[in-house]
Amino acid sequence: MDDIIFLSILIFAAGLLYSSVGHAGASGYLAVMALFGLAPDIMKPAALLLNILVASIASVQFYRAGYFSLNIFLPFAVSSIPFAFIGGTLSLPGSFYKQVVGLILLFAAYRLFQYRSPATTDDVKPVPVFRAILFGAVIGLLSGAVGVGGGIFLNSR
Repeated sequence: MDDIIFLSILIFAAGLLYSSVGHAGASGYLAVMALFGLAPDIMKPAALLLNILVASIASVQFYRAGYFSLNIFLPFAVSSIPFAFIGGTLSLPGSFYKQVVGLILLFAAYRLFQYRSPATTDDVKPVPVFRAILFGAVIGLLSGAVGVGGGIFLNSR
């Protein structure tokens, strides 16, 4: 029982910290669950569910602050949402799943420590529609298959 409480506290802390910078935190949830030795069959849906919850809250906040562009969102969403569902139906072998999650967590750590100047609304550049649809599909498939959100790949400032 103590493990469940400690796991819950760490997941809550990850969600709180990630959401404070505009991310949903799936890589944090996966890292915590991996440290506790949870099976991939439990990790992936749990991380996706938590990610949807926190991302929804963050999305509302970004919209209210005026940082949401439907023109940028739609091309990514058109392909990423269905491909995330397709990826979610995939069942990767346990050892391969852990290797992919490990690589994504290393990528997230790399991005965390990369220096980036603060972004402004002027920094947002249009994305060619075909490229956004293609990247959205790849990001959606990978996100669904592993249980991370697409923000880890898209944050490019």
